Amino acid sequence: MNPLLWPVRRCANGLGLAWWAKVRTQSPDVTYWFGPFVRRSTLEAALTGFLDDLRSESPASIAVDLLRTRRGEPLTEEHG
Repeated sequence: MNPLLWPVRRCANGLGLAWWAKVRTQSPDVTYWFGPFVRRSTLEAALTGFLDDLRSESPASIAVDLLRTRRGEPLTEEHG
């Protein structure tokens, strides 16, 4: 992520206009939040590498939702 765009991302996130990927895995049961991004297309392009990294950990399943929302910490939530 380009550090020069962080103020724009922070502003978009504060207004609830930033794009985030909510990625849920089973075995392990974890929700990951990947973002913020100003454009959905930029999120989609960056998400590929993130998902490849997750797949290397061999979860039972991965579900992805792309959302325009406001998000803060924690960006990783373990369940169960």
